[in-house]
Amino acid sequence: MKITAIIAGNNARSNCAFLADTFLEGMQKHGEGALETHHLANWNLEQFSTSYYDEGVQVEQDFTAMQNAIERADGLLIATPVWNFSVPAHLKNMIDRMGSFALDETHSKGTLNGLPFYVIYTGGAPLPAWKGLMQSTTAHVPEALKYFGGSSIGHHFEGKCTAGTGVFDLVVDKRPESLESVALQGAEFAKVVEQYVKTGNAPAVHRARSRFMRIGEWILKKF
Repeated sequence: MKITAIIAGNNARSNCAFLADTFLEGMQKHGEGALETHHLANWNLEQFSTSYYDEGVQVEQDFTAMQNAIERADGLLIATPVWNFSVPAHLKNMIDRMGSFALDETHSKGTLNGLPFYVIYTGGAPLPAWKGLMQSTTAHVPEALKYFGGSSIGHHFEGKCTAGTGVFDLVVDKRPESLESVALQGAEFAKVVEQYVKTGNAPAVHRARSRFMRIGEWILKKF
């Protein structure tokens, strides 16, 4: 298994990076695999414009590195903080830039071939605020990846990731229950990726979700 993890947090003591490492450790307990972790802040990606969809357009070296990391993956993990009700701008920009290789020439059909992915979110708000609002305001991340042809396997939200009011610091390392849960989710994700490697398909329930989304898109286009 080849797993690519992309960390959107850029704090030195990052909660989402710590949870991503825990998730990957859980994967390794299930089976051997090649894991690579990339911090999005280290990629200098130019801002998206539709000119990047043009044939033969020149792209920067870091974009090629990002594309290669995703295209060679059997499973994709994205770990991101939630800032001001959404994800950091550099993650949204990366997703927009992905459209140049994760969509076909019509820019309407995904090319990720069912690639399993998982999203970890961290935020300062408690879980009820996530369920009531921020799950909706951050839903564009998994929805875009499904549009690109990926299979959403799940997500984890870790709330109250501050050391105090307005104090941003690492706190999840002192939450054994959360760490155990995330590690278990990593082990389950490893099973999904293992199936994907063997059969070329994610589990049927996740493929069905993607098909339902494509049917919805077709209906919207008709009307």
